Amino acid sequence: MKLPIRIWTSKKRLRGYVGFSFFIFIFVAREAYDHDMIIRHETIHFKQQVEMLFIGMWIMYAFEMVRNYIKYKNFDKAYRNNVFEREAYANDEDEDYLKNRKFWAWNRYW
Repeated sequence: MKLPIRIWTSKKRLRGYVGFSFFIFIFVAREAYDHDMIIRHETIHFKQQVEMLFIGMWIMYAFEMVRNYIKYKNFDKAYRNNVFEREAYANDEDEDYLKNRKFWAWNRYW
């Protein structure tokens, strides 16, 4: 079995998002405009979760969202400035990024 496991779903089921990574699964909306980019983005999140033993990343992600929401008073800005999202968005178009990604690469996006 190859990880992460891809699950194709609808954008409606993802509450308007085109991708979501949780545990060993990545959920990708069939309606997504660029499946390969979404899969790379969510696979970056999968790698982040593995590095932090899943629960550590979820706690850090939530902490980052709260901290950024207090700072920006805007959910979208809080989301876009989350270190985990910054790494994923900065590299989801690079087809070689996952091959060359260093351990804890998200740490340089603080």
